[in-house]
Amino acid sequence: MLTLGIDCGSTTTKGVLLDGDSIVETAILPTSARPRERMAELYGRLYRPEVECTVTTGYGRALLPQADRQVTEITCHARGAAALSPGIGCVVDIGGQDCKAILLDRGGFVVDFAMNDKCAAGTGRFIEMMCRILDCSLDEVDEFVRDRRPVEITSMCTVFAESEIISLLAEGHERGDIALGVVRSICRRTAYFAQRLSPAGEVFFSGGLARFEAFRSALEEFIGLPVRTSELSQFAGALGAARIGQKKRPAASAG
Repeated sequence: MLTLGIDCGSTTTKGVLLDGDSIVETAILPTSARPRERMAELYGRLYRPEVECTVTTGYGRALLPQADRQVTEITCHARGAAALSPGIGCVVDIGGQDCKAILLDRGGFVVDFAMNDKCAAGTGRFIEMMCRILDCSLDEVDEFVRDRRPVEITSMCTVFAESEIISLLAEGHERGDIALGVVRSICRRTAYFAQRLSPAGEVFFSGGLARFEAFRSALEEFIGLPVRTSELSQFAGALGAARIGQKKRPAASAG
C-alpha cells in the first residue's frame, strides 16, 4: 500500500512516500511565508497515482485539498519516531517555533505530552538568530563549536538573548564559545521541559537540530538518558503521517 505523509512546519515542509514499511522517497522544502504553495509543490513532487491515502500534519495540515486525513503533529511525531527507533520511551522535538516532549508506551503510542508554543526561546528561530549575529552557518554548527569553552547565556528570551550575545562579542568573547553556550542553554531548557513527563529508557531527538551532534550530546547530558537520532529525524512527523495512512482508509476526519 502506497501512502504519502506531509508535515508542514513553520520552517520546513517535509514529505515521505511510503510503501508498506519501505520509504520510497523523501522531500523537504522551506515553508517560508507560503505554506499552502509549499504543500502543493511537495505533494506534486511525491504523489503517485497508486497512492491510496495522503495524510497531512503540522501547522499547515489543513492547507492541502487533496489530503484524505489531517492528524495532529503529536501523534505523527510519536508514530514516526517509534518507527525510526523502536523501543524508545520519549520523543523530544525542537521545531522552528515550538518544542515538544512526547511520552510513549511500549507500543509506541502517546501516553502524555508537553508543548512550548508560546515563546520562541529554545526553538529553531532562536538558533537562526544566534547564527545571524555570530555570522556562522547553521549547517556548520558542529564544527563551529568543536573544542570550544561555552560562555554561559543567562537569558532564554530571544530578544534579551540577542542583546546578551552582542554584549559578549563586545567584551571580546570568541564566537564559537558563545555559540556553544547558546547550544547548551537550549538543550538545558529543553531537558528540563522534557523531564516534566518523567521519561525513562531511551529518548529520540527529532526535528532539524537533531542533525547536529552538538545538540544531541548536550541534550543527552542534561536529560540524563541515552538520546538517539536518525538521518531521517527531520522526517519523523511526515513518516508518522504516512504510517497512519497505512492503517486507515481515506477519511475526511481529523485525528
